[in-house]
Amino acid sequence: MLRFDLPGHGGAAAYPADSVGALTDRLVQTLESAGIRHFGYAGCAFGGAIGIDLALRHPQRLASLALVATAPRFGTADEHRQRGVVVRTNGLDTVARTSPERWFTPGFATAQPAITDWAVQMVRTTDPGCYIAACEALATFDTSAVLDRVTTPTLVVVGAEDSLTEPGQARTLVAGISDARLALVPGAAHLAPVEQPSAVTDLLVRHFSTSWSPQAALPVAAAPSAAPPLAAPRPEIAPYQGTTGADGGADTRTAGMRLRREVLGDAHVDAALAATDEFTEDFDDLLTRHAWGEVWQRPGLDRRHRACIALGALAAAGHFEQFAVHVRGALRSGLTPAEIKEALLQIGVHCGLATAERAFQVAREVVREETSPRK
Repeated sequence: MLRFDLPGHGGAAAYPADSVGALTDRLVQTLESAGIRHFGYAGCAFGGAIGIDLALRHPQRLASLALVATAPRFGTADEHRQRGVVVRTNGLDTVARTSPERWFTPGFATAQPAITDWAVQMVRTTDPGCYIAACEALATFDTSAVLDRVTTPTLVVVGAEDSLTEPGQARTLVAGISDARLALVPGAAHLAPVEQPSAVTDLLVRHFSTSWSPQAALPVAAAPSAAPPLAAPRPEIAPYQGTTGADGGADTRTAGMRLRREVLGDAHVDAALAATDEFTEDFDDLLTRHAWGEVWQRPGLDRRHRACIALGALAAAGHFEQFAVHVRGALRSGLTPAEIKEALLQIGVHCGLATAERAFQVAREVVREETSPRK
């Protein structure tokens, strides 16, 4: 049996990965280096997301799959990115202290204070950068439309009182995966393996003992390094090649819409699209393709620098409604409240104290809202 920790969690090295696919790739590399090419896999919560990705991209490797406290999509992208903003601003202490109430039933948390304290300490000692990267990974994870491509025999396990990945989400997995069955664990919330270890262990043993796909032919590949490489120094900026493909701009629009949602949030973009009509749709298309699909995508500046420039330009022009939107975007792009404050002081030097005062008023409210933990 091989067990692994996520990056920066437990004893694992702090190599952040901001997509589920990147973590899947690391796991496959590690298994390759250990000579393991055909295996059963069980994952809980984020680990379950890796399991779904394994089943979608490496089905020939999987003999059997168990998904515990897992969903085809975990909440909304906005929720995860806001949690990343909270951790970047306040650290992990608040998230750690509230973890037991999300993970365990009230009776268990009261009866098992040692396990409750373990849960708090586990989160508190996680590397913050890796935690934020995990938030981003979950923000972009959505397999709702491709579950029918999972062909591995699958057991879906969920706590009857799980409020994070509710039993309804488990039923969605079972309905979407062709060879899947559901196991509902009474007296358990999100971390059913911790609350009801005997029941979950029995379910897993029976599943892996009876559901095992034969090994398919695998291509011979050289075993890569199990550890991901450290980040290399930033190279010289390559000439801009653009993002428009042979389809005349669809690639640019798709890339622009994706980045627009990542920076400004699904809620804001959905509201903007809902307000678009026949008269304004061409402008929205221009905004998405040119601003977000081309200029914001250029390699010459990273997203943090572009967010700072956007704040300065919007404040200087007096566009404080859009300024508020981009303060949220700056936080999502990795700027801290302290860095935003420094940018606003610089705005005051060049754009006048009255402009900076208004910018501080607007930014303060947005920062308070975005950095306050939400359940």
